[in-house]
Amino acid sequence: MSPESAAHWMERCLSLAANADSATSPNPRVGCVILSPDGTVLGEGWHKRAGALHAEAEAMDQVRSRHGSDALHGATLVVNLEPCNHQGRTPPCTRDILNAGIVRVIVGMRDPNPTAAGGIDQLRSANVSVMTDVLKTRCYRFNEAFVHWQTRQVPFVTLKLAQTLDGCIATATGESQWITGKVARKLVHVWRREHDAILIGSGTARTDDPCLTVRHVSGTQPWRVILDGQGRLPGTLKIFTDEWGSKTIVVVAHESDPAYADRLQNRGGRLITAQSEGNHVALPSLIRLLGRDLNIQSLLVEAGPGLASALLKQDLVDRLRLFIAPKLIGNGLRGVEDLGVHNLDQSKVFGEYSWETVEHDQLFTGYKHPVPA
Repeated sequence: MSPESAAHWMERCLSLAANADSATSPNPRVGCVILSPDGTVLGEGWHKRAGALHAEAEAMDQVRSRHGSDALHGATLVVNLEPCNHQGRTPPCTRDILNAGIVRVIVGMRDPNPTAAGGIDQLRSANVSVMTDVLKTRCYRFNEAFVHWQTRQVPFVTLKLAQTLDGCIATATGESQWITGKVARKLVHVWRREHDAILIGSGTARTDDPCLTVRHVSGTQPWRVILDGQGRLPGTLKIFTDEWGSKTIVVVAHESDPAYADRLQNRGGRLITAQSEGNHVALPSLIRLLGRDLNIQSLLVEAGPGLASALLKQDLVDRLRLFIAPKLIGNGLRGVEDLGVHNLDQSKVFGEYSWETVEHDQLFTGYKHPVPA
């Protein structure tokens, strides 16, 4: 298969995998396409949730149901992540591939999980032709939270900001709805369903009284994590009264005794005490706690300037998604405060970045780390 054809079908795998959301966590999002020797699509599939069939098994089942098992003999399988080579909640995909008689496998990237890795070598040892690293950068970025967790054991932190051309996230009176257009706002809900948890600070909770729910698109509701170091948020906020109490976590500093504690816990929510720095929760220890105790792999931060600036200043942001709307406010609330930068060579920079047009807005996406070679 030519590199161009391989890239085309890998894009299709990523498109299929994007149908899934955080329900796959702690597993990655994977899509698979199976082609006949003449390049006709025989079957497709994607991993829908942890514990469910892997994408390869889904696609092979579809081929069998449509064309019979013999259609798999001599076929090509395309998948964005190396087929697993271990017995977990589902059988190893390599065994199914070999038993089916598939002769060629095209892979986007190797699996960073040492328990599941080894599929490429296993297939090659059985004389299956394997092409690797097809659209590797795209595949890596697509499952970067999974990769980050496997290699660092802490959540992958994405900071989302929306501002005007002059850097304002609200007017001087606090009005912020809406800085960006409808398409940008809908995209944020897509991001929410793709993350294990959403994080906000007490200032955003008090000022905006947000729901932090997935709307406008279908998908799994992530955890809602609220930082309330001193435990002083009013119990009348939506996060304490709506139907998603069981998906709510409030993090307080030591010695805090919030009045809403009983209401939160009676509705299935969690109150967590974290290490503090003065009156604030210590952010590095919080991120480690969320990963260690709650197995949160991906964290979307929808913060005001205080929390956003603290995360940036402490170099805790792995990906910045910044919307810039074609508006000017002038005397408004800035999205980022002092970062301790006094000289240009101290500026925060990105390992990789891109710009994208989203309706009338511009979206900057910056990554702390480049994709490994």
